[in-house]
Amino acid sequence: MKTVLLQGKKPANYDKTIIANILLEQASEAEVRKEKMIIGLRNEDGEIYRLIGATKPNSFMNAVEELDDMGLEDELEDSDGPQDGYDAIFGEP
Repeated sequence: MKTVLLQGKKPANYDKTIIANILLEQASEAEVRKEKMIIGLRNEDGEIYRLIGATKPNSFMNAVEELDDMGLEDELEDSDGPQDGYDAIFGEP
């Protein structure tokens, strides 16, 4: 899976935990957005500050489970499909 910190956005206080728990390869925003499934991560200001891109549904589900285990919530969990280009958007409850 690939990840990028979005320019000008402040990382969330839980960002180091994400990096420690999910195997991610640093990439450009363009490269991450080319992946089949995109996860957005919100900081305490409510801004999406990091993207995670997954090529395979398996990788996507592993990342979602890991983020869920960290106590983060997916605001798109009950939606019918991707919204605004995101398959999941996680943040603190």
